[in-house]
Amino acid sequence: MNTTVSILAEIPEELHESLQSYLDTHPSWDQNRVFAAALSLFLLQNGTSQTAQTSQDYQSCAHVYLDSLFGDCN
Repeated sequence: MNTTVSILAEIPEELHESLQSYLDTHPSWDQNRVFAAALSLFLLQNGTSQTAQTSQDYQSCAHVYLDSLFGDCN
């Protein structure tokens, strides 16, 4: 089951301008794809414990990250 959750977040203006510049030069990407890739990479890099649940979370984050890089995020 693939569920999408919307997130409203405030980001610094400089980051927004950088994001907009990136999106302007990479038409195959959109804001949602960038945020999914960034958030999943952050969670992959900052996972700490090795319980069964965190292992499942890690696999889920890895799947989202790879899908956002190489797959269709729609």
